[in-house]
Amino acid sequence: MVPGLRTLGFGIFGATVSATFINGDIGPKTRPNIHKGIHGSDTGAFDSEGRHAKTVPDGLTSDELDEMLHAYADHTEHKDSSGWLQAATEWRATFEAAKDKDDILRKDTVRAVYDGSFFSKLAKENDD
Repeated sequence: MVPGLRTLGFGIFGATVSATFINGDIGPKTRPNIHKGIHGSDTGAFDSEGRHAKTVPDGLTSDELDEMLHAYADHTEHKDSSGWLQAATEWRATFEAAKDKDDILRKDTVRAVYDGSFFSKLAKENDD
């Protein structure tokens, strides 16, 4: 997994820590059912009302991402601090890897992260 994360542009330290966490903590929870990987602090980042995307309608700025994460941390139904930390880490890493030249995380890019096509594209870009 470390070589794969390195191909995606992670530094050696980040790739090693991420691979250790993913394989050691998340991996066993999701076997045999991936739905067990859902944590209580899932954010619903791009909801139908567009509550989080304010600067541009199809993307999040870094500040909007932080606002979204803090809103869900403060939500009374989410007493899952471990899940919130996981969500915050995942979203921050996604933002850093996937933001565009204007520092916006676009909705289409988030969709590509979810369907897996973003990672192939990123690996190809880092290979060039």
